[in-house]
Amino acid sequence: MIGRIIGALVGREIDRRDGQGGIKGAAIGALSVGALRRMGPLGLLLGGGYVAKKAYDRRREARGQR
Repeated sequence: MIGRIIGALVGREIDRRDGQGGIKGAAIGALSVGALRRMGPLGLLLGGGYVAKKAYDRRREARGQR
């Protein structure tokens, strides 16, 4: 279940970076779930780290600290 949540968040981040909504982020998020699951705990760490880094960067930028 955690892997699916992380996959959805990864897809959302890719969609935001792209700037266009659509199915691209959802498809990449769905594919990332399979990859994360095959990698086991390391995959969950990598996916979670990616999402956390993007959230941290977005918050830092919103505060004007760059």
